[in-house]
Amino acid sequence: MYAAERQQRILERAQLDGRVEVTLLADHLDVTTETVRRDLAVLEQQGLVRRVHGGALPTERSVPELTLTSRIGQQAEAKVRIATRALDELPEGGTVLLDSGSTTLALAGLIPADAHLTVVTNNASIVAALAGYENLTLLLIGGRVRTVTAAAVGPWATAALAGLTVDVAFLGTNGFDADHGLSTPDQDEAAVKRAMLDAARTRILLADSSKLGAVHLQRFARADELHTIITDSDADEDAVEALRAAGPKVVTA
Repeated sequence: MYAAERQQRILERAQLDGRVEVTLLADHLDVTTETVRRDLAVLEQQGLVRRVHGGALPTERSVPELTLTSRIGQQAEAKVRIATRALDELPEGGTVLLDSGSTTLALAGLIPADAHLTVVTNNASIVAALAGYENLTLLLIGGRVRTVTAAAVGPWATAALAGLTVDVAFLGTNGFDADHGLSTPDQDEAAVKRAMLDAARTRILLADSSKLGAVHLQRFARADELHTIITDSDADEDAVEALRAAGPKVVTA
């Protein structure tokens, strides 16, 4: 087991039970107590746990990662507003990356039928939404498909993205804020999102306000690596100002 996988399991256990104990974790993971303490130190540096005598407490309890189907129905109106605003960022005749996610799927559904674009994505549902558009060139990134998010991840996906340069990447995330940046629970999905970020000349985050302030195990970008963040008008004003101070343009729809 890689260290990142072990740390993810520790964090999940802490969030589920409300606390973890070093000795019990060492037995469960079949590692030394020193290894567990180092893992807890890493998680504490990331702001995900607070160490106490004999173990650690989660800094906050996170909700389980929801399936893409479940997320489509949540914050639906806000996602449509975000996606509608994102239409202004489409490059005429250019190339775009659409990350797997419910808000990027909403954007795909709003792209005009006469748009001239090359669209690259790692989500088959996005391809299905755009498949009938005669003026679009669609490229589907392959790889292992995660059951939870329906995103293609893994070495095939990151290798394909490494060879690309696109005009705009529209990214999704499970959590974002000025201090912790963009984060997601899964290591493989974080690697693909990072590869998308690296492939894009312009980087735009599409994320509703329910994700603002949430922190997950795998950080894949700092806030200052983004050009624009599009969220909804329910976003906390202080958190939005902190993001603006970090560098990106923040738009509330």
